[in-house]
Formats: sequence, structure tokens, C-alpha cells
Amino acid sequence: MMVTIALGVVVIAIVLLSIDRIPTEVSSLAIVVLLVLSGLLTPREALSGFSNETVVFIFALLALTQGLSATGVMQLVGRRLLFFARFSPRAFIVMLLAAVCAFSSVASNTAVTAAFLPVATASSAQAKVASRRLLMPLAFSSMLGGTIFLFGTSTNLVVSSALEQWGLGRIGFTELTPVGLPLAIIGISVTLLLMRWLLPPREGDPVAGAPPLREYVTEAVLTPGSRLVGKPLRQLTEGLGVPVRGVVREGVMRPPAPQELLEPQEHLIIAGSLDDILRVKDLRSIGLSADLRIPEDSRQAHALTEVSVPPTSALAGRSLGDIRFAQRYGLVAMAIHRHPTLQGSHQHLNLMGSLAGGDALKNIPLSVGDLLLVGGPEQRIRELAREEELTVLGSVEYQRPRYRRALLAVLIFAGTVVVAGLRITSPAIAGLAGLLLMVATGCVDTRSVFRVDWRVIIMIGALLALGLAVEKSGAGEFMARAVLPLAGVVGPRGVLCVIMLATVLLSIPMSNQAAALVMLPVAIHSAMDMGLDPRAFALGTCLAASCSFLTPLEPSAALVYGPGRYRFVDFLRVGTPLTALMLVLLTFAVPFVWPFTRS
Repeated sequence: MMVTIALGVVVIAIVLLSIDRIPTEVSSLAIVVLLVLSGLLTPREALSGFSNETVVFIFALLALTQGLSATGVMQLVGRRLLFFARFSPRAFIVMLLAAVCAFSSVASNTAVTAAFLPVATASSAQAKVASRRLLMPLAFSSMLGGTIFLFGTSTNLVVSSALEQWGLGRIGFTELTPVGLPLAIIGISVTLLLMRWLLPPREGDPVAGAPPLREYVTEAVLTPGSRLVGKPLRQLTEGLGVPVRGVVREGVMRPPAPQELLEPQEHLIIAGSLDDILRVKDLRSIGLSADLRIPEDSRQAHALTEVSVPPTSALAGRSLGDIRFAQRYGLVAMAIHRHPTLQGSHQHLNLMGSLAGGDALKNIPLSVGDLLLVGGPEQRIRELAREEELTVLGSVEYQRPRYRRALLAVLIFAGTVVVAGLRITSPAIAGLAGLLLMVATGCVDTRSVFRVDWRVIIMIGALLALGLAVEKSGAGEFMARAVLPLAGVVGPRGVLCVIMLATVLLSIPMSNQAAALVMLPVAIHSAMDMGLDPRAFALGTCLAASCSFLTPLEPSAALVYGPGRYRFVDFLRVGTPLTALMLVLLTFAVPFVWPFTRS
């Protein structure tokens, strides 16, 4: 009876976690309640997952990744990678994917994908690589990177915790590396080949190097004492990825020549995406002309927002200078976007043409439909929302990266990983200490550090309780006996392959962590019933959970689904053969590294 109830709760858990309309955290809490009401666990046992050391460490690791993001570590690395675009687009792609994989080996792969996504999107135009060719491999690289070290993904951590409860010992920090590292290298290489063979360019896809759909134009200037003075323009455009469209000298805009040497306080015309414009705000040697007029000590208090010029506005046909925008609204207009169709149909409305003719950006007449990026006190922006002349579209999330603390953030993160990996103290305590150090040293503020995905934390706590219920009720042993007859037909490797395949398929409706925890008891009991070492089956299950590339439902893949303009079938085309190859490799590699029989 208890086995039947436990299997019923497992089925209900799969269904609940598969329904998109029900939030993950709600489904997770419902599972905890079911475990108690069904009599499978006591309240103390059902809630024990939330106080588990692994859950606390996963939270700390996600928070530490926020510190790396807030100090611009990943953005700095992404911009440096543009150096390789000088050699070939392929060199840039390989180095970008290698960097993503390396970061994902010790940090949350979802967080790494989120941090590198704007960098990759902005850099793709500079490197002349279509974003569709870049973003899916980026997501897959982050997923494969999680298989290299213990801290690469929360799946590894929850399986490690479960193994300790089984008396099999935790997973070592580098124990997965002999299989995970070759798996990542082969997986990334095969992904790039499959992208070329199975995902040809589609009609309507953006051309590599084409301007972004919403291109803002702004004026920038080299700051006093800029290290770019005397350097060729190429160092700015290629080295830092700044999309310069013209150099203004003596009131005349000249085309950007890569070899041209930059002069002190050089004025430049920049045209790029909103991310490009905001990125220029982060650089020390160059800044937006409008932004530099704001006192340094008050820039942090300024908010950013996008506003449009409605058809009824009296500002249409008048320039920012004519209406004395800054004095009238108490805000600074930093950049302007005009629809490409409008610019193409009327020569006098072409922004770049007007700038080439000698007009300054503030002297160009506004047109209906223009978008302005404006900054200033939040109170002034709220007052602007009541104006009829301009329509406030919404705030722009922006926080200046704390580049000066980037090295400190890396040292704190690396120190935390080393202390936790060597078990000098409890990983949970090491993680919390690292988090507090990040806050105390100013690497990240208290608001940002807690912007972690709490849904993942709640779900893992609930699933640890579910795994306990499966083991306590004997359901894991029951399912293992159902698999056991396969051993006589396909042998131990075949049984391992079937269990890993089931884990991959379960990870489609569920999360990777959930699939691993559901299949772990089956894997361990199957090995024990065959008289084999259960560690090989357990770690095979753990690695297989991170090798499901069939759909864009995995968080890292979901992040690139929209920006890459992919279709669901695109992931099936590339992900199916890649997943099949990973399972074949695991079937042979896992027993080689962790033999089925103890010596």
C-alpha cells in the first residue's frame, strides 16, 4: 500500500511540475503537503529538505553569482573575447563557448547564460556572426559546463547530498571531471557541426552584422585622461565592442577608419542597441555626452526610462535644443531611436544623414514615433508621465557594474569554492560567509544579492523530501525490480543506459534536479540487486540529467529561445542527435571511470 501511495505521489509530482500554469513553487509546496497527508512522511521529515545543507549552499552559490554579475566580471570577459574576432568568426565563437563552459563549471549555468546573453547578442554584430548561430550553442555550453565540477549545477549538489544520505559518500569536487570534461568538449564541438548541418539560415533571420531592430543613436566623448587617446579607433570598436558610426571633428562627421588615431575629448557618433548604449555608460575611457553632464556623485540616483513622441505631441518637428529639454523637464536625453522605415522614406528624417550634414543630435527635429532614452530623478520621470507631449513607455533596468571590485569578487568566489570543495568547513557556512563578504566589501548591494530564483530553492527542498519518501516506502526498490529483467537481455551497461534514458525523458516535463532525484533510488537499487557498485549508476544518472537538449524547456535554453528567434523544432533537430550521442558516450565512459565491480 505504501509503495502504491508513494508511486501515486511521484506521478502527481510529475504532472504538477509539468503544468506551466501552476507556478513551480506552488507545485513544490503541494508535494510537501501531499507527503504528510498521505502518511508517507512526518511533518518534520517533509520539511527537512528546506533545512538541508545542500539547499542552503545552492542559495549561497546563486547569490555569489549575483556578485560576479554586479561587478561586471562576465561582461569584461565577453568584451575581451572580441579580440579573437580579428582572426575569424569561428575563433570568436569557440572562445566565447569555452568561457561560458568554464564559468558554468563552478557557477549556476542559468545565471551564467543570463549574464553572457546580452554580451553575446551585442558582440555577434561586431564579430559578424548571426545570433541564431551563437545563442543555442551558448546555452548548451553552459549546460555541459555543469557536468565538469561538483558546483557546476544544482543537480550535482542535490545528488551528492542524496548519496550521503544513502551512505555512499558525497561527490568529490573533481570526481565528475574525467567524464564531464571530455563530454563538454565533444558536446560543444558536435553542437557547432550540427548547427551548420541541421539549422540552415531561415528566410527572415537577421543577417550577421546587421543593425539591431531598435537602433539608438547617441553622441559619445572620450573622458579626460582617457587611455584611448592616441590609440587606433579599432581598439574601441573591436577591442571594446563599441559600435562607432562616425567621428566628429570641426563640426563634420567623418566615416570611422579603423586605423585613425583618437584625439583628446574626441566626439563620436554611436548607433547600436539599447544594451550597446548602456554599456558605453559603464566604460571609464568613454562616456555618453549627455550622461557626462550629470555630476558624478548624483548619477547613481538617476533612473532611466524610454519615452516616445505621440502623434498629438506639439514637440514633433522641434529639436531638443529648441524646446530646452533639460531645463523644461529636468531630465537628460541620452539617445534617440527612429524607425528605419521612416528614415528610409524621407531623406530629411535620416538621423545619420543629418549628423553627417553637420547637425548635432540636439538640433535634429523630433518626429512622431521617435523613442528617447532619458535619465534623471525618479520624481521628474513621474512628473513626465503626466505630460501629454511625451509618453513614458517604462523604466530601463540599469545598474552601473562595479568594475573596481571585479577582481575582489572573483577572489571571494574562488575562495568560497575552494573552502567548500576541500570541506574545510561546511559548504553551507562557506557559501554564506562568501555571500556576506561580497556584501561587506561592496561587490554587490543587499537588494541585488537576494535576487536569486527562489523557485529553484523551494523545488529542491520539496524534491529532497520526495526522494526520502520514495526510499522510505520501498518504491525505489519496487521500480528497480521492474528494471532488473533487462539485465539478462542487455547486460549492466544496457540497464544503465535505460535508467539514464528515463532520466533524460523525465527531465523534459520536470526539472533536471527532479528527474535525477526520482530516478536515483531506482538506479541505486538496480545496481544493488545486480550485485554491482551503485556509485556508477548514481553518477551516471546525475550526469544524464544535465544532458537533455531535446526542448527549450531547460532554463538556460529558455533564456535564448526568444532572442535567437528559434522554433521548438529547432531544438529537436539539434538536440536529439546531441542527446543520443551524450547517452552513448556516458554508457561507455561511466563504467570506465567508476567500475561496476569494486576492486
